[in-house]
Amino acid sequence: MLESIALLGIRIDRVNLSLASEQICQWAKDRYRTYVCVAPVATLVEAQRDKFYAAVVNAAGMVTPDGMPVVWLAKLKGCRDIARTYGPDLMRQVCNQSQSLNLRHFFYGGTPETLNKLQQKLMARYPGIVVAGSYAPLFISQGQQEQEEIIHRINESRSDILWVGLGSPKQDFWMHLHRPLLNVPVMIGIGAAFDFLSGQKNQAPRWIQKTGLEWFFRLCCEPKRLWKRYLVGNSLFFYYVIKEFMGLKPKI
Repeated sequence: MLESIALLGIRIDRVNLSLASEQICQWAKDRYRTYVCVAPVATLVEAQRDKFYAAVVNAAGMVTPDGMPVVWLAKLKGCRDIARTYGPDLMRQVCNQSQSLNLRHFFYGGTPETLNKLQQKLMARYPGIVVAGSYAPLFISQGQQEQEEIIHRINESRSDILWVGLGSPKQDFWMHLHRPLLNVPVMIGIGAAFDFLSGQKNQAPRWIQKTGLEWFFRLCCEPKRLWKRYLVGNSLFFYYVIKEFMGLKPKI
């Protein structure tokens, strides 16, 4: 069982890219049915306002520290061995490691164009990767069950790992809802990784990621879509952190 630490009432596992990838591949090999949430600041903030969402995240088999502020907070609370386990990097690591294990991948989310480019780039970078299928939903609202035909397609693909790129919190609710309906062992909510790895969107340079300012880079790229998530969400994060350190624990 993975060791973890509670941050604002959310269980964050004490993992790094290598440990997380090894565990995911082992679960896939063992056909152990679970799902993985990547948790940036936005996940912790949303969980303060939605108790059910907090329960969905805490029910995951693994919750990774996706953002640098999450890692810093964990280290501040004494968790020295934790490292950022960022969605796109985790996807690269798992795809690479899975080549020697013959694990089968299914990609759910994004657009047909994004999925086509994603698969082309992954197969070029990881020649041994096995792509079992993909599907780009036209639209699916939060909490909506997928069509039986698509559920059947995923099950028939005999996938070992299902990558879900719907963005948070929608992808986390989707995995929780569909976990009993799908045979695939491991589902991973991967956020914007499809867009980044396919080349559809620019990813922040490594030095910006390490400073914890990736949010500012993304805000500059998509201000209309992301201003509320980052400007309001980041302010709330610091507010909740201060409350917790003052002994006023989140009511989750």
